[in-house]
Amino acid sequence: MFESILNNSVSTLSITDALTCTFISLFLGILIALIHMKTEKHYTNHFIITLALLPLLVQVVIMMVNGNLGTSVAIMGSFALIRFRSMPATSKEITCVFLAMAIGLSTGMGYLTFAVLLAIITSCMLFLFYKIHFGEPKIKRKTLKITIPETLDYIEVFDDLFQKYTEFHDLIKVKTTNMGSLFELTYQIIPKHSIHEKDFIDDLRSRNGNLSIILERAEMGISEL
Repeated sequence: MFESILNNSVSTLSITDALTCTFISLFLGILIALIHMKTEKHYTNHFIITLALLPLLVQVVIMMVNGNLGTSVAIMGSFALIRFRSMPATSKEITCVFLAMAIGLSTGMGYLTFAVLLAIITSCMLFLFYKIHFGEPKIKRKTLKITIPETLDYIEVFDDLFQKYTEFHDLIKVKTTNMGSLFELTYQIIPKHSIHEKDFIDDLRSRNGNLSIILERAEMGISEL
């Protein structure tokens, strides 16, 4: 049975209890930030600092609300404003943010043991999933963007190259650029394992007049929420 260290029947908060919850929140926030840094290659220092401090901030909010309905409504409005000013995040970043908020809620209510267990179990699972590549697709899809002049018929112009270098290809978007004088074609492709990407790009360049070609991982946009 988990028990809160805070006495919710009174309106006062002792310094000892407040400092204990604060240090636990900071420690667990830093733990989450370190796990995210270990399991994610692309991150910013701003997001890492946010993860480290978010449990403490949520804890303070919960302690200050303390059952006050009017204060709770005001806090909900503040969180809504922050949401609409935030940048789109990946699903993994949102998971870490929710974990930090859950820990802050737990420490703010005084359930420190539960907060520690939640942080340890979730962090271990994130690290385990990272190590065993859990959920990683076996087939590596890529996004290919090719710029061609408007005089070039894009319907079948690259079919022979796709047959030679890819196992699968699909034209998903056509966009005009440069005042309509150029087309930008976006394909989803699965390259063959035996190909050399430079040879593939060189053959495409000879076909599109040496205009821009971009080959990137398709997962970059899929993981956003």
